[in-house]
Amino acid sequence: MNKSINLYPDEVHKASLGAPEYYPEIDDACEEINKATKGLGTDEDALIATLGSKNIVERCLIAYRYQEKYGKELKELMKKENSGDFGFLTQLLSLPAPDADAMIIRKATKGLGTDEKLLYTVICGRSNDEIDILKKTYFKRYNTDLTNLVSSETHGDIKKLYLTCLRGVEETYDPKYHNASKVEEGAKTFRRKCRGRRGTYEGALFEFICKSPPQYLQMVDDAYVKAYHVNLRYALKKELRGKTEDAALFTLGMKLRPYITAAKLIKSTCAGMGTDELGLSSAILRYQLILPQVMMEHIKLFDENIGDMVSSETSGDYKQLLLEMIRVAWPGAP
Repeated sequence: MNKSINLYPDEVHKASLGAPEYYPEIDDACEEINKATKGLGTDEDALIATLGSKNIVERCLIAYRYQEKYGKELKELMKKENSGDFGFLTQLLSLPAPDADAMIIRKATKGLGTDEKLLYTVICGRSNDEIDILKKTYFKRYNTDLTNLVSSETHGDIKKLYLTCLRGVEETYDPKYHNASKVEEGAKTFRRKCRGRRGTYEGALFEFICKSPPQYLQMVDDAYVKAYHVNLRYALKKELRGKTEDAALFTLGMKLRPYITAAKLIKSTCAGMGTDELGLSSAILRYQLILPQVMMEHIKLFDENIGDMVSSETSGDYKQLLLEMIRVAWPGAP
């Protein structure tokens, strides 16, 4: 890959600039949602059928169109009408994709402590274009500079990684510049920063990973294995600890093997005691565009498709809504 993958479709990028193009099905969906939330009680089945069955582009258009038609934000309506894990997911689904990511960041940084896993899975490993959209969206929605927020809410080495990611510094791959000599130099540089005289230079490692386009980074990884008999992932694991290690490996993974990395993240939300519903909702939502590829990797790694896992780990309306979202990307899901 010449650059990090986009998780927002082109149509969402255009809509975020204020130029959405509507079609009759979008108006129909808005009317169905309005009908499902009128009067006493909420028709959850209708919301599942309407919001859950739409792809990223359609949901983005519904979010814009609903406010135009009814004079109120769809997200606020979902917050009023629904609660719990189901309610939070309906709120995310009622927002354009960048706004949903902004809401997840807000959730991760609000209150006592920061949910590092929730935060780094949104910010790290994103393309320059989507980092730019995310920063503009966050400021527009919350009147807060995203870089300043992350700087104030995090600390230590993981803060260095976040701030590097938020600069959107990934280079465009150029075979004339990212040549064999540059690859050899990159492998040596990575090695030096892992084993400096004064310890590991975490900031320099993060800068190298974030700046490197995926194709070049893969070439460096191959050269590193050839020269030192271990890959970049192994080198990072040896030098870093805790959430910083997790976040750095996630960033590297989203550049080198994004579908595998997303599959492992989704699986991790259902591993161990209990289910991380917030993490699961966020991941299914964010990776819906690439879910067919992620599904294939999930089956290879865990001998289980994501729909089956969701069926066994969740229940009720929340389960049905997640499954409907999965079916949009993978029609054969249960």
